[in-house]
Amino acid sequence: MTKLSILSLAAVSIVAAATLKFDAPAGWVSKTPTSTMHFAEFALPRIAGDSEDASVVVYFFGTSGGGGVQANVDRWIGQMRQPDGKPSKDLAKTTSLESHGLKISLVDVSGTFTAEMTPGAGDNVNKPGFRLMAAVVETPGGPYYVKLTGPQKTVAKWSDSFQTFLKSLRLE
Repeated sequence: MTKLSILSLAAVSIVAAATLKFDAPAGWVSKTPTSTMHFAEFALPRIAGDSEDASVVVYFFGTSGGGGVQANVDRWIGQMRQPDGKPSKDLAKTTSLESHGLKISLVDVSGTFTAEMTPGAGDNVNKPGFRLMAAVVETPGGPYYVKLTGPQKTVAKWSDSFQTFLKSLRLE
């Protein structure tokens, strides 16, 4: 075996060893991922009075993509605008936890959701009364990103199950 093929096998082994496993909470509706960047997707049914379901997307870009923990937390906070013009970073709650040996950094912020409709497209959504809960899950094969967005009341209904989901994350 050449040196390159040994290195390639080592890289494949690290990524293969870093496959994230989880337990989807009751009530979460699994969806077919709509992008190759989406590792998993779920719909969280809306509560009465809300206009749409919440969604959870788990992203994985390998060892090279996605940026660092703080860059992602800052980007997510930047996707929310406050009606009074105050900075969302002043209202965002950041925490961390460890699950099955994985370090997980979390952010929780409400406001008007203004993320790009498609990355790089320049067109943004405009959804007032939304809440974003997101996490960076650090693994040896690269970080996974978990993002829950939806109407505030619907996200509140599912926030405990989101925490349960994060605590179920593990490598197998």
